[in-house]
Amino acid sequence: MSSSLLLSGSTVSSSFIAPSKLSLLRNPNQSLSLSRNVSRTFKPLRCSSADSPYGGNVPTFPRTRVWDPYKRLGISPYASEEEIWASRNFLLEQYAGHERSQESIEGAFEKLLMSSFVKRKKTKINLKTRLKKKVEESPPWLKALLDFVEMPPMDTVFRRLFLFSFMGGWSIMNSAEGGPAFQVAVSLAACVYFLNEKTKSLGRACLIGFGALTVGWFCGSLVIPMIPTAFINPTWTLELLTSLVAYVFLFLSCTFLK
Repeated sequence: MSSSLLLSGSTVSSSFIAPSKLSLLRNPNQSLSLSRNVSRTFKPLRCSSADSPYGGNVPTFPRTRVWDPYKRLGISPYASEEEIWASRNFLLEQYAGHERSQESIEGAFEKLLMSSFVKRKKTKINLKTRLKKKVEESPPWLKALLDFVEMPPMDTVFRRLFLFSFMGGWSIMNSAEGGPAFQVAVSLAACVYFLNEKTKSLGRACLIGFGALTVGWFCGSLVIPMIPTAFINPTWTLELLTSLVAYVFLFLSCTFLK
């Protein structure tokens, strides 16, 4: 009976073995082809470290090949410097983590900065050239007058402007107690000191200083009475207003005269 069971093994079925597995056991060539199909179907996934350096996909800048730096940054050709900076910062933040995108954005930004610098430099040079041309085309008397004038550094201009403005404010605050004689004397002494430092001649510095004070006082005494009283503080005297005009002439003489 056992031998008959062995001889009929090809037809034996069991509740513990599925019919599909029994058919695979009967046909080994079929099982080999099935395993090959499975290996072809399930291919291993490849991850690119360049696209996901931080474990996720990073967006890439779509205008890296755009030649125009304005179009690359997405701004108008008439954009201001603040708009250029804002666009650059926004794009760098949006495409952070992608090296090529950041290099493209920075390249366009540097081109715009360089072109802006060149334009400002050309404008400055053209302004100087035009001013020089105007001076050369001016009448002889104006050329002779301009020979006595110079442009000092701006920090010198602001320091002396502050000094004489302080003298004017001091005179206004002290107008109720007395006249501005002391403030005018201090301003004249400062003007002579600055002129002597520039010309290296005390006699010439005194001459220019006293001349500026005289001309300023004379012009103030002529101009102030022409101003309507509605625009003048009623507590301000003619002497005070004339001294304010004299401070202006003292400032101009010690700052811009050679």
